[in-house]
Amino acid sequence: MYASASKDAQKNLTMEFSRRARGVPIWAALSSLGRAGLREMIDRHIRQASHLATQLRAAGYQVLNRVVLNQVLLRADSDRQTLAIRVAAQSSGQVWFGPTVWQGRPAFRLSVSSWRTGDADIETLIEVLRELKRTTPA
Repeated sequence: MYASASKDAQKNLTMEFSRRARGVPIWAALSSLGRAGLREMIDRHIRQASHLATQLRAAGYQVLNRVVLNQVLLRADSDRQTLAIRVAAQSSGQVWFGPTVWQGRPAFRLSVSSWRTGDADIETLIEVLRELKRTTPA
């Protein structure tokens, strides 16, 4: 039996060696922002995502999820329009968000997650998507 295979070997008493240190980003966020700062950022992201969902629903988008955290899943009137809007938004250089597929159809996922995202950034995203929804054929 190898020494590293024993139940008392260091690698068997700590986190698995093949996994990255998942706690480091949390430690860094808490260290730099503090508990109150991290709470404020999370609350801001939830508020911003909720605002996005409300405004984009009013602009005619289908909001596909219950917005309870920082994610908004959207679809336009058709698959073609959804894809075209995403490409145009990304090409604009003003905003970026990732594609996804929901129930076999294209959608896009707005994820409010950067400490740098301010309310003005959210308003820019809303305006870009309103304009693209209005000008992109269904």
